[in-house]
Parts: sequence; C-alpha cells; structure tokens
Amino acid sequence: MPLFEPNPQALRPGTKRSPAPDRVPELHAKGTPRGLREELTELLGAEKVLSKISDLVRYASDASPYRFVPQVVVVPEDIDDISTILSYAHGKGREVVFRAAGTSLNGQAQGEDILVDVRRHWAGVEVLDGGARARIRPGTTVLRANAALAPHGRVLGPDPASAIACTIGGVVANNASGMTAGTTRNSYRTVSSLTFVLPSGTVVDTADPDADAELARAEPRLCAELLALKAEIEADPELTARIRAKYAIKNTNGYRLDAFLDGDTPVRILRGLMVGSEGTLGFISEVVFDTLPLDRAVSTALLFFPSLPAAAAAVPRFTEAGALAVELMDGNTLRASVSVSGVPADWAELPRETAALLVEFRAPDAAALDAYERAAAEVLAGLRLVAPVASVENAFTRDAGKISGYWKARKAFVTAVGGSRPSGTTLITEDFAVPPFRLAEACAALLDLQVRHGFDAAVAGHAAHGNLHFLLAFDAADPSDVERYAGFMDEFCKLTVERFDGSLKAEHATGRNIAPFLELEWGTKATDLMWRIKEAVDPDGVLAPRIVLDRDPHAHLRGLKTIPTVERIADPCIECGFCEPTCPSHDLTTTPRQRIVLRREMMRQPDGSPVETRLLESYGYDAVDTCAGDSTCKLACPVGIDTGALMKEFRHERHSPREERIAALAAKDFRAVEASARLAVAAADRIGDRVLASVTGLARRAVSTDLVPEWLPELPSAAARRLPRTHRPAAAAVYYPACVNRIFGDPDEARGPSLPEAMVAVSARAGKPVWIPDDVAGTCCATIWHSKGYERGNEVMANRIVEAAWGWTAGGTLPLVVDASSCTLGIAHEVVPYLTEDNRALHAELTVLDSLVWAADELLPRLDVRRRVGSAVVHPTCSMLHLGDEEKLTELARACAEEVVVPADAGCCAFAGDRGMLHPELTAAATAREAAEVTARPFDAHLSANRMCEIAMDRATGRGYGSVLQALERATRP
Repeated sequence: MPLFEPNPQALRPGTKRSPAPDRVPELHAKGTPRGLREELTELLGAEKVLSKISDLVRYASDASPYRFVPQVVVVPEDIDDISTILSYAHGKGREVVFRAAGTSLNGQAQGEDILVDVRRHWAGVEVLDGGARARIRPGTTVLRANAALAPHGRVLGPDPASAIACTIGGVVANNASGMTAGTTRNSYRTVSSLTFVLPSGTVVDTADPDADAELARAEPRLCAELLALKAEIEADPELTARIRAKYAIKNTNGYRLDAFLDGDTPVRILRGLMVGSEGTLGFISEVVFDTLPLDRAVSTALLFFPSLPAAAAAVPRFTEAGALAVELMDGNTLRASVSVSGVPADWAELPRETAALLVEFRAPDAAALDAYERAAAEVLAGLRLVAPVASVENAFTRDAGKISGYWKARKAFVTAVGGSRPSGTTLITEDFAVPPFRLAEACAALLDLQVRHGFDAAVAGHAAHGNLHFLLAFDAADPSDVERYAGFMDEFCKLTVERFDGSLKAEHATGRNIAPFLELEWGTKATDLMWRIKEAVDPDGVLAPRIVLDRDPHAHLRGLKTIPTVERIADPCIECGFCEPTCPSHDLTTTPRQRIVLRREMMRQPDGSPVETRLLESYGYDAVDTCAGDSTCKLACPVGIDTGALMKEFRHERHSPREERIAALAAKDFRAVEASARLAVAAADRIGDRVLASVTGLARRAVSTDLVPEWLPELPSAAARRLPRTHRPAAAAVYYPACVNRIFGDPDEARGPSLPEAMVAVSARAGKPVWIPDDVAGTCCATIWHSKGYERGNEVMANRIVEAAWGWTAGGTLPLVVDASSCTLGIAHEVVPYLTEDNRALHAELTVLDSLVWAADELLPRLDVRRRVGSAVVHPTCSMLHLGDEEKLTELARACAEEVVVPADAGCCAFAGDRGMLHPELTAAATAREAAEVTARPFDAHLSANRMCEIAMDRATGRGYGSVLQALERATRP
C-alpha cells in the first residue's frame, strides 16, 4: 500500500442522520447483479458496462424530482451496440431507457433496469448547404450545435433555457421548444429527417428515398398498423378537429397524433411520432434540422408591472408589435435571481406582487429593428409600468451586455429559485399552456390555487405562447407534504383542462409526472390510440415502460427523491446538470452534479452501511482525485455552486497532520523546492524520458499516485537559471514571472526569446518597461497548495506573496503583471480567504493584471505589427474564463495571425498545475474533443498563455503550443 494513500473513510459523513425512505437498499451494495454484468460485458466489452454501486447511484438522479436506480448502465459507441442492447433486452425480457444530458424535468431519462448513456460517444455536427441544414448527433448540446451554425448566420429553431447542457437527442425526443420556438420553430416543425432504431433493431433513415420500401420488408405488421391508425383517425372528423385544435397551442403531452394527419406513409408517420416520444418508440441516432436565420440586430427590454395578471395582460400587445420573445417572471422569480451573477442586488427588495416581462425584437438589420422599436414605443406609451427599485429602467436597449444579463436572469429561473428553496426539500417544475389570450386569467387562477394549497410558487414562462412554468418545493420524505402536493396536482390538472382546455405539458413532455393525467386532457378515444401506437411499435414493452403511458393513477408520486442536506457549498444544487458539459472529467469519471448526487446518497444511508462504504471506496478517485479543481462548474451553474472548491475541501479532510506539516514546510522552503525542481528538469535532458518514467512510476506506487507526478515526455527543458535583467526606475509595471515559468522553459522545438525575455522586450518596445524583482525566487501564487487542499501551506504562501507584492509595487502604486493566467487568478482572488486581516488590507490596494490584459490594453496599441503568420488556433484556459479576459487572448492572436480559430470544443485541459501529471488520463479525456478539432487541419501557430496548459495541449495534439506573448514579440520585432 502506498505510504500516503488517502483513507476513504476520512470522508464518511459525520453528521447524525436518519436513514431516508428512498435510500439504496443494502442488497444493492455490490452493484449490478453478476449475471447481468457478465452477459453485457461479453456482448459489449467491459469498458462499456458500468456496474459499481457508485455508477448506478450517479446515474439514478437527473433534473427531475424522481430517482430510480438502474440495474446497470451501458455506454454504447455506435448503432451496432444499440442493436445489441435491444436484442439482448428482447431475449431476456428486460427494459431499456435512453439517457443523454439528464436535463429533462419529468423523469423520462430514468430507468430501473438497463440505462443507456447516449451522450458520451454521440456528439458531432455537420453543417450542410451553407448552414441551411445541419446533421447533428444526439449527444450534441444545443449550444454546441448553434456554435457551428453561427458563422453561417443560422440557428436552430428550438432554444430551451438549458441549451448549455441539454442535447439534441433529448430536445427532439421531448419536442422541447424554449423562449422563441412556440408552435412553428419547434423540433416537430423544423426537423428535416431522422435516423432512428426501432425496438426491434430496425434502422430507419427517413431521408432515404427507399425508406418506406425497406421498412415494409423489415416491419410489414408495423406498417399495416400505422396505416390502419391513420385511416381510423382521418375517418373521424371530430377527432381530427380535436387533434388540430390541441396543437394550435404548445403541447407535448402524449404522442404526436397529428403525425397521422401530416404523414402519408409509414416512414413519414414515424418521423412525426418520434418527435416527442421520449425514448419510448425508438432511439434517435441522428437528426437533420432545417435551420433558421440568425437575426443579429436585437432590442430588448425588461419591463416591470405591479402584478402578474397586469404583466400577462400586456403580452398580446407586444406579440402584435412583432416581438419574437415575451417572457414572464413573477416577484418570487425576480427576487431569487439575485443569486445569479450580474443581477442587480436591489431586486431582493422588489415587492412580492411585482412581475416583469422580458420583451425582445430581432431583425436582420438596423432599419428593420428601428421599425420594431417604434412599434414597441407605442405599446409602452399605453402601459402602466412601475419602478420599485433604483436599478429598474423600463426601456429598450441594444446593449449586448445588458441584454445578456436579462436573459441570464430569465434562463436561471429553475436553478435560481430551486437554489433558494428550503434545505432538504424537493423541487417540482410544472409546465402548462393555455390559449395566449387567456394568459392573464390563468395567472390569477394559478395564484389562487397555490394559496389554497399552501404553496408560494415561483412563476415564469414563455408568455407570448401562453406557456407558463411554476416551481413548487416540498419535503418528499414527509407523507403529509407529498399528500399536499398530490392534492394540488389533482386540482391543477382539472383546472388547466376543464377551465382553459390547456396543455398539461407544453414543452417538458409527459414523462412520469403527467402520465396519470394524460386521459384527463386527451379523452378516452385519443388516449387509447396512444396505447395502440406503443403496442404497434414496441409490442414487447422493451423501451421506457411507465413513461408517457401509465395506468397507475398515482404514478406521479412514485419514486419522488428526497434531498438530504449536504455540505453548505453544494446544498442548493437541484441536480439540473448545467455544470456537466464544462466539467473536464465528464467523460472519465464523474461530473459536478454526480459528485453531489453521490454525497447525497451517503447522507441517505445509515452510518456505516455497506452502501455507504462502497460509495466511499469509489469516491476518492471518481470524485475527489479526478476533479481538475478548475471550478468552471461555478461559471456554468446559474447560482454559482463551486463543486471544485468542495473537492478541495475533501482533499484537505483526507490529509493527515503529517502531510499538512510537510506541505507547510515545502511552502516555507519553496526557494529550495523551486531550485531543486529546476535542477531535476534540467537533469531529465541527460537521463532520458524512459528512465524518468520508470523512476517516477516506482515512486508513485510507493508513495501516492496523488502526490508523485508521472514524468511526461512532453515536459519541456528547464528554464534559464537567471531571469532577464531589468531596472526599477521608469518601470511602468512590476513583472512577476510565475514559478512554472521559472522552472520550465520553452518546448524543445521553440526558437527565440524565452517567455520572460519576450515579455521584457515587448513591454520595452511599447514604451512600457517592466521590472522583475530580484527576490521572486521562493514565491508562488499558492495555487500548488490551494488545489491540493493543503490549508497551512496555502496560508504560508498566500501571505508571503501578498506581502512581497506590496513591497514590489510600492504599496500598490504599480500594477503587478503575472505571466500565467492561473497564477493571476490565484494572486488576484484565490489567496484572499487565507490572508491575515492586515494582509487583506494590503491585497485590496494591489492591482493584479494578467499578462494578456497588460499586452492587449497597454502594449498592443503602441506596437507596430510587422509580420503575421497565416493561421493560429488558440486555447483559452479556464483561468481566463474566471478572469473574464479570454477575449484578450483572441485579440492578441489576431495581431499575430491573419486567421484566428477558437475551437468550438475548447475547454479546461485539466492539467491543473500538476494534476495532469498525477492523473494523465484526466487530461486525455478533457482534451479529446478539442484535440480532434485542432488536428483536423493545419495551423501555423498554436497559442495560449499558461505553460502547463500548453504542455497539456502539446500532449493532446502533438502540436507545439506556446505563449501568445512570445508570438506578439515575434510579430512586432523590428
């Protein structure tokens, strides 16, 4: 056993707790039953079968209020794997549920038998016909698809608020729409063709001219039944009229019956039925969308009203004026949004009755937008608006920053309100639609219903389309609270259907929680048709049983998940999954959401249970060790949950007092540590990579794989012992070369000045000379200790660097320029909690600048660019995202190259100081998609602004990455 192997029991929850009613039973502690695991492993391969109890638990939760633990999780790579899984399920009488992003809100991505992850290996976008169409795989996020279309001036029709995380497979399978899609821009209306796998294993490409003939040969019974259903529906004028009327407003409840009216062949009928079928009729393996114009001229206003009905009453005026989006937010939503970065703090003081409309006009050019704004001004003149707090403007703006802030607040509806719910409560998100002209009446009725059942729900929605969402919080562990929720749902569904003839699900799909009310909305005849559709397509009931169709009147109360209280930093999490796409480990081990989900299951368990023990055994590597600690999850999370910070806390908890003392000593004697590290790197040139890899491998096995780095051939030679000579008089800034740039030099193939030499030269060339203090050796930004959770070492170095910087900068008179973005972040922000009170005061006087900001703002305007390379690809680091200066990297790169490319799949490289050397597999997984994009074509330069990130990208791509500062020096050299 390694000398410093962390003790998994150190993370055992120490709080006294009662076992939760929905805890995983002890009999499941060993994970997937052996027979099932072995059979699937033989068919698919071990790497595609996830069977540990920690695997099953982390996939058991999604954004919905439900939780079902699967028997096994499989991760197919292609359609052959899908067919194999379906064939196995048929033969063994098992059930299959497909899951992609897990952002659905009604439990339709959860299963109790075989759960199939169709996100990991199913991403990809192919732009067709100059952007008029796009071929997209189901694991691709909407955000990623639109990023590929944006250069062509096109966009997808569906625009759900969860676009950052939700995937195309789920969007189509649920017919999700969003802010502007309504009934004309949703998937049903904009999907050109689909490729899908039926439960039988038959693959159908609806774009294939021979698709109907091939389907008739493969599935004659299915074709006959579909045509018979079509004839039956069309022979019933009353039913036909009813179907058309139901889809005049947004509706995703049940199967899409108008597919029989719109499709004239079995394949075309199936193409319509698959949209919104929630994985119950087949697996969608590819979608071709007809895209829409991306109108770039935008004018937006956030308008405040005295009440929700008053705001709703104004909606038709704006839609008549041509507004593309009219979004409604009530007082609870607005007040909860203060937890979202950038939202005015005084919104917390808004009166409870206040409501707001977010109104947006989009046009292809300024002239067309001018006309819209004139129409909007006429509407405004006739409205009674209020300004209860100082930040309210009640005016249209074209300012991109303001518009982005408005939408950020609106899109954070579920997460912001959910994050502010009482700890330990479960969140329910409801979604319904009424005829738009009855929206104000529906709002008043909903408010009355909430009061009568003791709820104080938050309300928001796509008001232009009569579509409202509201959130309820209750304790799923309390039977009386569940009963209260059940009573509310019964009355709400009757109200929506009987009074407003509305849709019980406008865009979130039926899932599990509206299945018992399907017949209430559609009536017996139409509901029977839906059962017959299911029986025709999936006669053995293999796919997603109890989703969409369920005869149990209490099905919506089954599987409700409890939300145990966990560590404060993670407790607001509603498990929405917005954090997952940005997480470097999401294709390797766990995601931020899953780390929290696993922690919550530990809290559900009695202390010392076999399930808790097994979870802890896996948690160390799967959650703590393979977290890059980059905290980009905090940026993606609308309420700023920093799971990376939580994992650093857990690392600290696993440390023994001896380890903490050693780490503190290393900080105190860092001058010697730095010199030794540089000597070791220099010796590597003589010793050779193979020997060093062997030596470090032995040391890792003897000491700890989480303490001793693995030697990587991509590591560059040692930096020069001496830094460039500079002079303090007339210096415009203090230049702080990060310790990584004092230890590592440039790649072996690099020619020209080192990074410190380039920084000094280009600053002087711009008339802004910098000064390097003589005593920088032995100082550091403290990230080394911070990232590993060594609190005492972190305190030592944090205070040392701030005291040194105070002296170097003459009490903050000069800016401190740092040449590695992660170190800039460390000194500017991350050291603060570890400073003494006196040093916090000193820190507040410092101006810490990333070298990118210094070069772009202070140097570039004063430089003459004399030469450019043809093309450059850049790697924005996660620290740049936290600092908000990633655009500076692109700006500098444009000075150095004629063409600059930011990969659409760029993300955190997960090297994280030395974590990429401790766990190289983490960096390999994190960089795989970006590397594939980079290596798909040649570039003349590969640029970033952090040496360790550059090493990571060297390793991932086989291309030589270097600092943009060195490129700038070359481009401006006389």
